[in-house]
Amino acid sequence: MTTPADIVDTFIAAIERNDLDTAMALLADDCEYDNVPIRKEFGRYAVRKTLAPFCDRFDEIDWRVNFQAASGTTDDGVVMNERVDRFRAGERWHELPVAGLFVIKRGRIVLWRDYFDTGQFRAAFA
Repeated sequence: MTTPADIVDTFIAAIERNDLDTAMALLADDCEYDNVPIRKEFGRYAVRKTLAPFCDRFDEIDWRVNFQAASGTTDDGVVMNERVDRFRAGERWHELPVAGLFVIKRGRIVLWRDYFDTGQFRAAFA
């Protein structure tokens, strides 16, 4: 990985494979995961504890990044993306438009903030 965008792309690819070991290795130990309309989690362990049961509910995960902007160097930077997070359970896909912000420090994600509409979330996952 050479840029903040590479780090985020690798993180998203790991989530899509439900490879939380690889995804969590890209987070700083004291990271903040701000799932804006729901709640914040602090630390790699808490993020994994939140993500694992959610991701395990699905047969397939596909986060389609529509647009992404990044700045910074290998060690420090910011990545913003607009994506559609898709989750398949059986034959049904659940889709949620998301705007994400990732702050990279010393080659690790220190802040991951996702913005989405709770009404769309409830409708998608009902």
